[in-house]
Amino acid sequence: MSTLLEKALEKVSTLPPDQQDAIASQILASIEDEEAWKKRFEEKRNVIRRLAKEALEADDCGETVPLDDLL
Repeated sequence: MSTLLEKALEKVSTLPPDQQDAIASQILASIEDEEAWKKRFEEKRNVIRRLAKEALEADDCGETVPLDDLL
């Protein structure tokens, strides 16, 4: 466990149980959300690669403009 996490958990342990539960719920939800995003990206890896390839090809053909030009 990292030093920062240990420090955070030490502080959390001094809080009332309802606040500890609220923080624990936020941490668990954040971890679950991160895992869900990883899974989505893994499932769509080929789509992302194809879109990246198409974008690079469009840029090579001069079909794109710098983002600064869009403002």
